[in-house]
Amino acid sequence: MPEKLLAVIFTAALGIASLSACGDDSAAGSTDAKSVTLGFVNGATTEFHTCLQKAIESEASAEGAKVIAANSKQDPAAELSNIEDMISRNVSALIVQTVNVDALKNDIAKAKSANIPIFMTSVITSDTSDILGAVVVDLKQVGALDAGWIAKDAAGAQAEAGVIAGAPGAASDLLSGGFTGALPANVKVVANQPGMFNRAKAQDVAENMIQAHPGLKYAFVANEDMAFGAYQAFQAAGKDVKIVTVNGTDDGLAAVKDGKFAATVANSANDIGSLAVKNTLILLNKGQADKIANIDIKLITKDNLAEAPKYCLS
Repeated sequence: MPEKLLAVIFTAALGIASLSACGDDSAAGSTDAKSVTLGFVNGATTEFHTCLQKAIESEASAEGAKVIAANSKQDPAAELSNIEDMISRNVSALIVQTVNVDALKNDIAKAKSANIPIFMTSVITSDTSDILGAVVVDLKQVGALDAGWIAKDAAGAQAEAGVIAGAPGAASDLLSGGFTGALPANVKVVANQPGMFNRAKAQDVAENMIQAHPGLKYAFVANEDMAFGAYQAFQAAGKDVKIVTVNGTDDGLAAVKDGKFAATVANSANDIGSLAVKNTLILLNKGQADKIANIDIKLITKDNLAEAPKYCLS
């Protein structure tokens, strides 16, 4: 699963997901996939981002298309530089897992000026007129599903919760905002700090959090890798903090089964990457596909582990 935005982020995807590109009924169109080169600009190196790239490269290979990949490592300036490099290579289309929605505006403008279609994964801005399409995750709803589990577990009792976010400015903001906005009034957020999608950093944050708030009962952690760091910190402090998190990786599901995590929200990186390539090729050829496609998300607990989708190609 694996992996930061606010008001300008596209969270109304559910309302417009039925929009389709105009054109032929066939996905074949006029461009042979074997002549297509896709530039993929990834946003970071978390398990989500690694699995996303695997899925994109695998699906492109199956379709006969070529992929050139670059990683921005959570740096908006590097993202723009990577896109400029892809433009200089004259790729057929760009697939972008953005670092930051504000940077995304410049990215889209650069691609548009070069007449290179841009396709987004995970998140997009509210104005979709200048992009080819997108595969999105309703990240606010992801956070809300975790908050819903806590609401049910707390059952009206007063409780303290902490938030270990990712890197500020992109998907993490949506995840955390969706979580805090959906919590019931009886659950108070007493700490909210970024773990930067890094396990060691998240462990440090969790250690400080439990020292400052020894009565902490719940923790929302913005991905499973960080959640393992948080779990280690809480265990070392002798505290039974119930962790809810995000991704649905094999390790994450095993942690839910073992009781290390109370719940996770599965949003398959494999599904996102595969559909991104399929829809990019279809829309390039003026075929029929949803311009804005939504990936299914699901709250996973011990009771429904078998329902989690495959997260990553092995």
